Amino acid sequence: MTRRLAEVAKKVGVSEATVSRVLNGKPGVSETTREAVLTALDVLGYERPTQLRGDRGRLVGLVLPELQNPIFPAFAEIVGGALAQQGFTAVLCTRTVGGVSESDYVDLLLQQHVSGIVFAGGQYAQGDAPHDHYERVLERKLPTVLVNAAVDHLGFPQVSCDDAAAAEMALGHLLALGHRRIGMLLGTPDHEPSRRKLAAFRAFADANDLELLADQVEHTMFSVEGGHAGAAKLIRAGVTGVICASDVLALGAIRAARRAGRAVPEEFSVIGYDDSALMNCIDPPLTTVRQPIDAMGRAAVELLVAQIDAASVPATELLFEPELVVRSSTAPVPRTDLSGLPAGRTASSPASAAGRSPQRLAPVIE
Repeated sequence: MTRRLAEVAKKVGVSEATVSRVLNGKPGVSETTREAVLTALDVLGYERPTQLRGDRGRLVGLVLPELQNPIFPAFAEIVGGALAQQGFTAVLCTRTVGGVSESDYVDLLLQQHVSGIVFAGGQYAQGDAPHDHYERVLERKLPTVLVNAAVDHLGFPQVSCDDAAAAEMALGHLLALGHRRIGMLLGTPDHEPSRRKLAAFRAFADANDLELLADQVEHTMFSVEGGHAGAAKLIRAGVTGVICASDVLALGAIRAARRAGRAVPEEFSVIGYDDSALMNCIDPPLTTVRQPIDAMGRAAVELLVAQIDAASVPATELLFEPELVVRSSTAPVPRTDLSGLPAGRTASSPASAAGRSPQRLAPVIE
């Protein structure tokens, strides 16, 4: 603070006391001097106090990777509404392939002196992606919240869905239906939420004497095409059910199963993740793990506003419990595959027999 006062005072040619009066909104300073001090703050790269940012100070950046996946527009609606209730306006920033990057948006938001930024599905979740723009946000001490798992070295508060619980719920459901040859369709190997899901899958599989071979895990891009390509490999590897890291991947998996002549769910079970819009309207309606995006979005806004109000917010992660939503894309394993079941297990074994408590695995059935 003292260094900032000294640098700004030197730049404008006034005393540090005058700069302090401007920053604290005190009277006794001419309008010309006040504007000069604020301009110097901008030029030197210092953040204006919230009360001195004018209309721009009531803006919050909401940076999303895309809008084609229905989960992101739904999340934007929740965050935008929660921000409006707090007197802020969301500035939606959506990355485009070969166009405006996440880093470009960060620079733009910093230039506009926004009060804070909420990132969802960003490059912070990818270990091999560039993270320099997050360092710029940290240097400016701009209030920021990340939604879902991030790489370890970033120091922002996070609001996340429990990836481990999600993987265990999905795996427990397929085990209860008698499946033993289960595949997993994930994002790229450096994608932190996918890594968490895979680690939980492996641990839960080991605890239930379930073999998990390399050909039962596929990494791909988050798109219908990526889901189709990955699921086609899993089907050739002989899996009877697949757990996907997004509903979009699950749609691709259903398409791959049909192209391979497999009926869903009679011959091939599919579980998604997100419970995004219209997943109960597809054919068949998708069994999925629901992210509590309403609670997560509101929590992200609360954390952000607390930072804007200068409250001390630790850079910790709030974990929210997902919910298994059972629809029609999963069914008992085909009888020809029941020979792989351990003694005593049948396709109708209760979920608790898969190693999970009934409370945590209790599904929503739609």
